[in-house]
Amino acid sequence: MRRILASSFIGSLIEYYDFLLYATAAAIVFQDVFFAGAGAGVAAFASFGTLAAGYAARPVGGAIFGHFGDRLGRKNVLVVSMVTMGVATCLIGLLPTTAQIGFAAPVLLVLLRVVQGLAVGGEWGGAMLVGLEHAPGGRRGFAASFANMGAPAGATLATLVVSACTLLPEDDFLSWGWRIPFLLSVALVSVGLVIRLKVAETPLFQELQDTAEKRRLPLVEVLTRHPRNLALGIVAGTSVYTLAGIVTVWAVSHAVDAGADKTGVLNAKAAAAAVMIPVVIVSARLSDRVGRRPVMLAGMVAAALAAYPILWLADTGSVWGFAGAVVLGQALQGVIFGPFGAFTAELFPTRMRYTGASLTYQTASTLGAGFTPAIASALVVGGGLPLLGGVWVLAFAVAGAALLLTREGRTRDLTAIG
Repeated sequence: MRRILASSFIGSLIEYYDFLLYATAAAIVFQDVFFAGAGAGVAAFASFGTLAAGYAARPVGGAIFGHFGDRLGRKNVLVVSMVTMGVATCLIGLLPTTAQIGFAAPVLLVLLRVVQGLAVGGEWGGAMLVGLEHAPGGRRGFAASFANMGAPAGATLATLVVSACTLLPEDDFLSWGWRIPFLLSVALVSVGLVIRLKVAETPLFQELQDTAEKRRLPLVEVLTRHPRNLALGIVAGTSVYTLAGIVTVWAVSHAVDAGADKTGVLNAKAAAAAVMIPVVIVSARLSDRVGRRPVMLAGMVAAALAAYPILWLADTGSVWGFAGAVVLGQALQGVIFGPFGAFTAELFPTRMRYTGASLTYQTASTLGAGFTPAIASALVVGGGLPLLGGVWVLAFAVAGAALLLTREGRTRDLTAIG
């Protein structure tokens, strides 16, 4: 079981290192490298727009990889998703700039970002289920959280690597230094594949295969037999990613533009992601005791109350102000995120669980984090921080209402769902 959980964590860490590395680069690099000359506001919006393209591809990746994960097994699909992500990330690191090849550069950047989105769309669901479907009933939330911990751990590693590269002279960093973190993906993926290939298929999937049950397409079954669970899970999940998009992407760009030191901001972001990891563990274990919904709802209420304090801290133009904002934001995100893997898995039967959980998670990430940075930039231009704060609170109110309409899954028998 330790090897299984380690595989879930390390594989997720590597995939999210690649995927979230792009978010950091979009906040501080790509507007100067691929959208230079467009004006600061337009360049930032365009850069965040390419970021959103990857998030838009995540539900598609969840449906594609989820289909094969429900038909062929969790393990094999995870290997393919990791290789796909590694190749796309490495190619971004080798991509010529707009100054070198013109408009083709941002076009290729978007295409590679879409491939990243497809790959990570298949990663989380499989990594989460490898842990959850091996775990005893009373520890499913804890086991599923190892895939969730991979995201902040990957963000920490990616941010620290980019932060180290920002110590180069500015011209060198914008010329070639920013490429180093992307090229390092080759080494990380190689290590991840060795670990992942040693993990056995989950017993629940093997049992399903042994029954030789005739079944429809998993995607069709999710959409026709469980549309309510899918919709409510997506809306509830947007809370996590609305928070992530604002405090870990938009706020980075806003703080640097307000005068905060770039390296200090990145170090604060890395520290905040590290803080999120133990919060995820504690909230996941708590959800095994009291339920997924109470823990997630408490995080949502706290995050709504913290909206304006976080925005005020991010607007101070100091590293310490940004650090306060991002640490508080990531900690609250961890409270919601810890039980979220088990919450989504317990909405769907085994024969369509990979597809259903992946669609829930990835669509929520697209609606929440994918478009939030660009929307936040537009809201601040149109109405300032008060307007952004109001939209933030409204988003959490809607997510909380959706959560209350779902069924608690902590004590449900996974083999009896559906």
